Amino acid sequence: MANKAEDVLKDLKSGKYAPIYFLQGEEPFFIDQISDFIEANALQPHDKGFNQVVMYGKDVTIPDILNNARRFPMMADRQVVIVKEAQNIPQLGKEEIDQMLINYIKNPLPSTILVFAHKYKSVDGRKALARELDKSTVFVKSEKIKDNLLPGWIESFVKSKGYSIDNTTSFFLADSIGNNLEVISNELSKLFLNLQGETKITKDHIQKFIGINKEYNTFELTKAMGVKDVVKANKIIHYFSQNPKSHPVIPIIALVYNFFSKVALVHFNKQMPDAELARVTGVHPYFLKEYRIAANNFRLGKVIDCFAYIKEADLRSKGVDAGEMEDREILRELVFKIMH
Repeated sequence: MANKAEDVLKDLKSGKYAPIYFLQGEEPFFIDQISDFIEANALQPHDKGFNQVVMYGKDVTIPDILNNARRFPMMADRQVVIVKEAQNIPQLGKEEIDQMLINYIKNPLPSTILVFAHKYKSVDGRKALARELDKSTVFVKSEKIKDNLLPGWIESFVKSKGYSIDNTTSFFLADSIGNNLEVISNELSKLFLNLQGETKITKDHIQKFIGINKEYNTFELTKAMGVKDVVKANKIIHYFSQNPKSHPVIPIIALVYNFFSKVALVHFNKQMPDAELARVTGVHPYFLKEYRIAANNFRLGKVIDCFAYIKEADLRSKGVDAGEMEDREILRELVFKIMH
């Protein structure tokens, strides 16, 4: 059974190391967290020169990796072998190559910590290698966090650094940056450096230190649409048109589509209690009220019309039947059709 990344990190921080770590999956953030911690902390600085090897998958073979893993440490209790970008190891997945790795997994050298950082993909779960990895290594499946769980992850991450953030601000940050944990963590880390003794993160901090305008952003745009605030929606669109590099049209259209997809789900599941509706729509329960209001303001037939407008805008943004229209005009027309 796969281990949770946070549990593995907890063990590492307490000094518990295993002979083999196999880290795989679509979310590179947790893979990097674990492999970077081992690289930084498993050995004393003076031991790393002779006893730490960092390899890259495209440049090595399984025999190369295992030859390094079978070496004994030099004047130290252990050695570390880290294979980054392990998904690029040549012929990994071929039966003969996999068997070499299986043989080592079954009988690893106790004085070696061998780490595979296998990003963006997974080994074939039907094969013997996957079964042996699951059985005999610290095996981590690093999966993308679902959108409705992202604000909660942000709150936990912020808390782990000794700060706090409320639901509204975490949702605002998640909606503005998207489901990219590395970008979110990097931006928050820069923000932490500027807090100067303050402990609670607000939208003002995010606007000042990350550069996301607290009044004019995609989160506020869909919120304005939901309550049919035409004036505010147009102010936001105007702001976007003045800053096109920071607000490219295609991601905005995608977010508008995502918003109305959730509004449609509310229409089809109006009688559900909030907890169940939040699960079905993928909306954080704290913000479910906004989607219920939008469903009241946009009858289902209008929502279906909105999907047609969004599809038309998406095609135009990609050059189909756009004529001489600029991105700002495409977006302005889309908002006009939705709001009227």
